[in-house]
Amino acid sequence: MARIYTLSALTFSTNLARIYTLSALTFSTNLGFFPSSHLHLRRLLFPTTLTLPHSKTLSSSSKAWIRGVVAMDSSGTDSAKGLDSTTEEEYGTQSKLLQDFMTIPTIDKAWIFNSDSGTQAMVAMSQANLLANKRRKFMLSAHISKEESSNFHWAPFPVEMTGASAFVPSPSGLKLLVIRNPENDDSPTKFEIWSSSQLVKEFHIPLKVHGSVYVDGWFEGISWNSDETRVAYVAEEPSFPKPTFDHLGYYKKENSLDKDIGSWKGQGDWEEEWGEAYAGKKQPSLFVINVDSGEVKHIKGVPRSISVGQVVWSPNSKGSAQYLVFAGWLGDKRKLGLRHCYNRPCAIYAIRFTEPKDDTNEAFPIHNLTKSISSGFSPRFSKDGKFLLFLSAKAAVDSGAHCSTESLHKISWPSDGKLPESTNVVDVIEVVNCPDDGCFPGLYFTGLLSDPWLSDGQTLMLSSYWRSCRVILSLNLISGEVSRVSPNDSDFSWSVLALDGDNVVAVSSSPVSVPEIKYGKKVLDPSGKPSWHWSSIQKPIFKCSEKVTSGLSSLQFKILNVPVSNVSECLTEGAKRPFEAIYVSSSKTKVNGKCDPLVVVLHGGPHTVAPSSFSKQLAYLSSIGYSLLIVNYRGSLGFGEDALQSIPGKIGSQDVNDVLSAVDHAVETGLADPSRITVLGGSHGGFLTTHLIGQAPDKFVAAAARNPVCNIASMVGITDIPDWCFFEAYGEQTHYTEAPSPEDMSLFHQISPISHISKVKTPTLFLLGTMDLRVPISNGFQYVRALKEKGAEVKVLVFPNDNHSLDRPQTDYESFLNIAVWFNKYCKL
Repeated sequence: MARIYTLSALTFSTNLARIYTLSALTFSTNLGFFPSSHLHLRRLLFPTTLTLPHSKTLSSSSKAWIRGVVAMDSSGTDSAKGLDSTTEEEYGTQSKLLQDFMTIPTIDKAWIFNSDSGTQAMVAMSQANLLANKRRKFMLSAHISKEESSNFHWAPFPVEMTGASAFVPSPSGLKLLVIRNPENDDSPTKFEIWSSSQLVKEFHIPLKVHGSVYVDGWFEGISWNSDETRVAYVAEEPSFPKPTFDHLGYYKKENSLDKDIGSWKGQGDWEEEWGEAYAGKKQPSLFVINVDSGEVKHIKGVPRSISVGQVVWSPNSKGSAQYLVFAGWLGDKRKLGLRHCYNRPCAIYAIRFTEPKDDTNEAFPIHNLTKSISSGFSPRFSKDGKFLLFLSAKAAVDSGAHCSTESLHKISWPSDGKLPESTNVVDVIEVVNCPDDGCFPGLYFTGLLSDPWLSDGQTLMLSSYWRSCRVILSLNLISGEVSRVSPNDSDFSWSVLALDGDNVVAVSSSPVSVPEIKYGKKVLDPSGKPSWHWSSIQKPIFKCSEKVTSGLSSLQFKILNVPVSNVSECLTEGAKRPFEAIYVSSSKTKVNGKCDPLVVVLHGGPHTVAPSSFSKQLAYLSSIGYSLLIVNYRGSLGFGEDALQSIPGKIGSQDVNDVLSAVDHAVETGLADPSRITVLGGSHGGFLTTHLIGQAPDKFVAAAARNPVCNIASMVGITDIPDWCFFEAYGEQTHYTEAPSPEDMSLFHQISPISHISKVKTPTLFLLGTMDLRVPISNGFQYVRALKEKGAEVKVLVFPNDNHSLDRPQTDYESFLNIAVWFNKYCKL
């Protein structure tokens, strides 16, 4: 096995005369930091040992030679110089500004606590750490002074939660649970209990008990009980023993302490995983830890065919049994990709919890509380404990769309703790098919707080998409009335962070405004009808650089209504209505009246949405001179179920035509220069990007595609979501099979971008992740090689340790640095 070294700088100290196989070079220059280890790399085709001069400093000729060895230009040929001087100058110009944007913090969560000393707020945030290629997590606390117009008095500095995987305050705010997942295969999971002044308890949970705690937001469920003595959570169950071999063959290790260096562990049986982002993850199981003793109990009785998540405690009524209530996904046949796929059948389950001293190894029966409905997740109990509420993606499960309009339901919870054989599921908010103009369009990607209730115990606060905005909604549990709480006259996007009695702590942002924390007070008019007064609070967390502030100050945005072209009678009413595009531009006077170059931005899915919220990457592109047209084509979330369901069976045509209609609309209204239009998209947005440069080859001067779907026929057999291929191609899910027919493969090819490749002439940048299970890298490579074969201009960046989202800090940074440089090259900025 050859040793592989990475040079982190071209000037370095060494006592070695030899360096073994160089697979990459990572270096920084005085032009600004940029990790170039993924730029134009190729496997070195020369002997595995290079002899370098016995010198502490390489000569300039040696530097140039090494650069030439590992560089590849856009046509795939070796370059003697690596990066040309123009590109290096562009990197230097753009890299520092992009760094400033990338390090803007993100507001993740917040908690409010009331005590005798007043009201306290805790805000969890994260920030990209480019050098470490991780995200820093930190906490900022504040005292809320109600007498001073809800002024927040912030602590002078945030506290970094180094190595923390999750932090969960107890309901009273008197304890803080910090979880640190294992850093390697031999490390324990660490649980820490903090008081207001010090570490109170620390427990190390060995791998024989369980592996990492799930903190990904899907299976994640970390719940304190009411008296704050126990925490329920979801973690990886212990690994099954693997066979051991030595020079004589298989043997059973009798002594676990025996470390015979002449033996090795075999692989054992392969177990199916939940696809993208869950590679290497083991079965999620329920556990409860006693925060006083550190004793961990593995909850028995849940079949391995059910993957559990989102656990909460049932109300603690004296004398009645207490239950753990959780969501569960069936994976008894095949575990299709779960991330971003709400069309996987799931249910709300309950299992009785008993104290360890009362446990006689009896496995209590598991209760399926939602047998009558195909989907149930995010369980929450009402304030009085009388109802269990949950969200449902039944429209997605029943239709086959990976994401769809959600609904909200409730069931009565027995006060005596005796669960009935069957439960009556009551609809609270139903699926909205065709919303009237300006009216509630349904629930989408709903965010539920752990305690989402106002002080009356009947009003639920949540966040959801409303066309191209994210808004805060209130729901009256008794009447079922839904009201918009965030300002009706604002095109900003809003999300609820925490509740303070009848007041709301929220975050608000726009494509041209960094996130701000807002404080909303409920005010009753003379008739008793509530309204909301929103105030900004101090912003100690977003001290942007002068360049960022200056760049954002000259930007403006608006949401455009784009009429549907070629409306046919077979469309539903909701599918005939205009869709939207978010237009971002500079407010500065144009030189000679010319528009800035335009980037058409396309979201993935197709059943997701690009909201009018702040994106560091897109704000960076806007600040360097690009207008943006962010298209929410039909099929996007937030516009009603009719519009969403209009695209299955028509991908590659209806969505492509919607994007072209939006571009033509921008040109016709004087918002875009038709000679300087680029296009950018990832996943299904990359599918659209590569379709557009084939179907409209003269429309775009440059393109960038992130992990694009280029050929569904070659993707269907290796993706973690083969059902997506069938549903989006045929428009329904009955065709799905693990063995596609020749007719299936023919259709998949016809609707794919590769079928139009002969017409492509747009210079295109590809950004591909080697670990992508959703759209495996071979899909992009096939399209790239076909483009090279016909002589098209192509550039490819491959990120060896990234999956479909390409969101690791260095990957994100390098991707958009190269996108900017690529677009600048063809737009003549």
